[in-house]
Amino acid sequence: MPAPPSTSENRNFYGRIKGKALRPSQKRYLEEDLHALRPQGVSHEENPERTPVDPHHFFGDDRPLWLEVGFGGGEHLVHQCQLHPETGFIGCEPYINGVAMLLGKIREAKVENLRIYPWDVRDLLDVLPDQCLARAFLLYPDPWPKARHHRRRFVTPEYLDPLARVMKPGAIFRVATDIPDYVRQTMEEVPQAGFKCLTPDPADWAQPWEDWRSTRYEQKALREGRHPHYLTFQRA
Repeated sequence: MPAPPSTSENRNFYGRIKGKALRPSQKRYLEEDLHALRPQGVSHEENPERTPVDPHHFFGDDRPLWLEVGFGGGEHLVHQCQLHPETGFIGCEPYINGVAMLLGKIREAKVENLRIYPWDVRDLLDVLPDQCLARAFLLYPDPWPKARHHRRRFVTPEYLDPLARVMKPGAIFRVATDIPDYVRQTMEEVPQAGFKCLTPDPADWAQPWEDWRSTRYEQKALREGRHPHYLTFQRA
């Protein structure tokens, strides 16, 4: 199994990297498929000076670029790739079991418009140029429920400010979560980073997007009696 890329010495990473033992087929996917799908020039080993990269080189053309942060098992990401074959997708996920699950789905669906960075999304945001992304997704992120851990959430300036920098004016940012306090923090922090909320009415938060594909994390939340919230923002 490939080792995760290194990250900045001044940057902490919190969260799971590996879960239960991988199946032989999943190990094979990681060994055979992951290298070709990784965007070049993102990791600290490849780009220690953090020189900006042209993300269109990931696909060899100037297609629109969308990002999914923490894709879990990849259900939604592969679905979007199938719906939008003209778009280039970048998925970031440090949980290697999720990366292996996605690779299996890629083989089955035969999608070709996807690149995977199997580590911290901040590494990618460091090297992307301004205003290069047309859409971003944050779906069922780590809730970090304890108050002292809220600073680890994605919806904080450490993540949101770089994300806002790389998103085009008018670009869409979608957030899905089953945690009410995560909704609270999202509604407070995301507009301060330069996004307009397109779903300010709480009555609209229960309605999934038309092209939504439910994820394994959402299904777990529903089984445990928690309710999804779907929030939409637009880069100013």
